[in-house]
Amino acid sequence: MGPEIAFMNAVELGSRIRRRDLSPVEVVNFFLERINERNPEINAFVTMVSDEAVQRAKSAESALMSGEALGPLHGIPVAIKDLFTFKPGVRATSGSAPLKDYQLDMTSSYVSDIEGAGGIVLGLTNSPEFGHKGATDNYIFGPTSTPFDLTRNAGGSSGGSAAAVAAGLAPLSQGSDGGGSIRIPASFSGVYGYKPSYGRVPFITRPNVFTSLNPFLFVGPITRTVEDAALLMTVIGKHDPRDPFSLPGGDVNYLESTRKPVSGMKVAYSPDLGIFPVEESVAKVVQKATEAFKELGVEVDEVEIKIDRSQQELSGLWVRQMAMLHMELADMFKPQGIDLLGEHNSMLTPTFAKTLEIGQKMSAWDVRSGEFLRSSVYDPIQDILDEYDFIVSPTLSVPPFKNANDGNTLGPTEINGETVDPTIGWCMTYPINYTGNPAASIPAGLNADGLPIGMQIIGRRHADEDLLAISAAFERARPWFQSYIELEEKHNGS
Repeated sequence: MGPEIAFMNAVELGSRIRRRDLSPVEVVNFFLERINERNPEINAFVTMVSDEAVQRAKSAESALMSGEALGPLHGIPVAIKDLFTFKPGVRATSGSAPLKDYQLDMTSSYVSDIEGAGGIVLGLTNSPEFGHKGATDNYIFGPTSTPFDLTRNAGGSSGGSAAAVAAGLAPLSQGSDGGGSIRIPASFSGVYGYKPSYGRVPFITRPNVFTSLNPFLFVGPITRTVEDAALLMTVIGKHDPRDPFSLPGGDVNYLESTRKPVSGMKVAYSPDLGIFPVEESVAKVVQKATEAFKELGVEVDEVEIKIDRSQQELSGLWVRQMAMLHMELADMFKPQGIDLLGEHNSMLTPTFAKTLEIGQKMSAWDVRSGEFLRSSVYDPIQDILDEYDFIVSPTLSVPPFKNANDGNTLGPTEINGETVDPTIGWCMTYPINYTGNPAASIPAGLNADGLPIGMQIIGRRHADEDLLAISAAFERARPWFQSYIELEEKHNGS
């Protein structure tokens, strides 16, 4: 086994396992060995469950040989994100030093779904502290690098998951998205990140069942192919009454949608979403990539999105909304002996600690008035989607930036002379967490420095099949698989 297995798409890998061309035990052992070899330089995985993975692989092999019914992920290795992702006996740090040994005796719903479908969890992947910024770095594990340049960040907050699939350390990975945390690292790591419609994947939280409202929070796949994302969505995209916002299930055929024709569809291309400064190297790659849609028979028009608020106002709203979520965390952990506002505060990264300060000062009116700002995004996006099937833009304003060496990697504070918030202001993703639309980041190409640039595709609410269809069509027109092989050859010195 070699690069052929490392970069084989999950659909093909599962098919070969079912045909008994590949053994689940051999496959899992291959990826565990590859992680052992490659992970130290990338820092994608932070906690391994190797022994359990091998045991599950042996059980998968026994089920295969005995002719038992097999799930859609049978024998396929999966990476899951270390951000409120729980497995009994496995630490769940959420990238926070006070939680470096934290465990809960429970299994997250999407982990149960993945394992119930035959998927084999290899380990947990790196995330910034409580997912509070768009770069993956923290005081426990340090930064995760994009495999395209090991001196640069993989993006966040699902940076470990994105880097793992880009480097061929896992065929599939799970991510979560509160401001772009699936799409941001997908852009920086040159992979496909899919944020489904709000409610499409259950987001089950306790003690507050309404946690996912402000901003909308999501779980979704990060993969090397669109078809693989659709495969994972068939498992995690379902109705669950424990989530009060869970959409009815059974009405979306994710895999079939990747083969749906797209000719005649309409794309609204916005180079800036109406409010963002964008580096020229990013803008050029994305604009060129939009030509593929025309070749597919898709109408493309450049449009102006009329958001009447500045990006500084809107990113400030995101920070405040996250501050309220972080205050909720502080309240939840204190009875467990973890005092984020008190004795453990000095262990926090400064940017995360700052959000707690903001949260402590907020009034009820501060929270409520934020909904007016959020509405100023919702309507202009909907106005465009009344006429077009999709909005296309850069995923991010900048290419991957350098890692810090002190656990505090941040994005730029200025782009094209305009001030931006270094935690999230360079991310053209968070406005879509205000609206709930499905959105994906798809590899648009490399800039002149060989760094990956993502293109964001935003669909109509609940039109997940259309978004997967246009993503798959773009992938066929502009395939990016060769970029992984070139990375592997570069690593091997060939």
